[in-house]
Amino acid sequence: MKRQKIRKLILLISFLFFPITLYYFSPYLVVVGAAKGIVVGSLIIFTLQLITSLFFGRLFCGWICPGGGVQESCKQIVDKRTRGGKLDIIKYLIWVPWISSIIFLLVKSGPNYQINFLYETSNGISVYNIQSYITFYGVLTLIVSLAIIGGRRGFCHYSCWMAPFMIMGNKAREMFKIPSLNLVSDKSKCTGCKQCTKICQMSLNVDGMVKVGKMYNSECIYCFECVDICKNDVINIKFGKM
Repeated sequence: MKRQKIRKLILLISFLFFPITLYYFSPYLVVVGAAKGIVVGSLIIFTLQLITSLFFGRLFCGWICPGGGVQESCKQIVDKRTRGGKLDIIKYLIWVPWISSIIFLLVKSGPNYQINFLYETSNGISVYNIQSYITFYGVLTLIVSLAIIGGRRGFCHYSCWMAPFMIMGNKAREMFKIPSLNLVSDKSKCTGCKQCTKICQMSLNVDGMVKVGKMYNSECIYCFECVDICKNDVINIKFGKM
């Protein structure tokens, strides 16, 4: 479980730095910047998430995201599985009009864009005045509420505006057979204990995925809890074509 201790430590550190990094993940500032012809830090980060997901899937969600650190902390209060499934579409109902408005505003304000990675921050720090504190605690309240009411990683399932970028990257790497980080399984070793499913941070049916021999799921965040919990070495990590 050493890997999980390292993962959780990284998530904790990421959460502690959230007051600094908040605006680099802001969906609102992207729109404001696009209207002014400014490419802001969060748009650059979202683009990098899309690119890196071609090779590492949603590893960012499982290992680095400050919102992920918040949600995994909420498991100490309520630890229940999310319903997921068809309800995962909620985040796309948010994402599609949002990304469409960004593209429209960038086209309208272009073509001479300015790049300002530190837009609306104070020397690179996001939370520095009353308004930014209100924003920070508003975002925290949303993440915590969805994690407690919706279940494990509820925010990731239903409201995260970053997840669709990485899911698009997942789909692209699957379509074009790009060598990338993957999970593989050997169902002949499986005893059916279902510990992998019980521990899954995204409430996926990992046991079912093992049985059909397909470990890919667009909601998988590569936390590797399923790999580390299995005593029979059924699930493993590899880098190669899907």
